[in-house]
Amino acid sequence: MVENYTNLIAAVSANSAKLRKDIPEVMQGFNAMAQAASKAGALDAKTKELIAMALSVGARCDPCVGYHAKALVKLGATRAEVEEMLGMCVYMGGGPGLMYAASALAAYEEFGGEKASA
Repeated sequence: MVENYTNLIAAVSANSAKLRKDIPEVMQGFNAMAQAASKAGALDAKTKELIAMALSVGARCDPCVGYHAKALVKLGATRAEVEEMLGMCVYMGGGPGLMYAASALAAYEEFGGEKASA
C-alpha cells in the first residue's frame, strides 16, 4: 500500500516527462486519447472519473489511484459517491472469480470430469 499518493504521482509525473521528451508521438497520442475519453458527453466528467477510479482499483494501479483520486476531489465527488463506487469494486473483485469458478466447473464436467451427485 502506498503511504503518500502526492509524492507518488509527483514521481510518476517526473518520469512521464522523460517519456514525453523521448517518445513524443506516443505520449501525444496517449494524451489525445485521454482527453477524448474524458470529455463530457452522455456521461459527465465526474462519472467518467468514478469509472476510471474503479478500473484503477481493479487493475491495482497505485499511480492511477492517485491521479483519479485527485481528479475526483477537483470534480467535487462526495465521499458517499466514492464509497459506493468502491463498494462496487469490492463486489466485482469477488464476483468475476465466482463466475469464472462456475464456468471452470462446467468446463471440467463438459470434458468428462466427475459430475456432482444429485
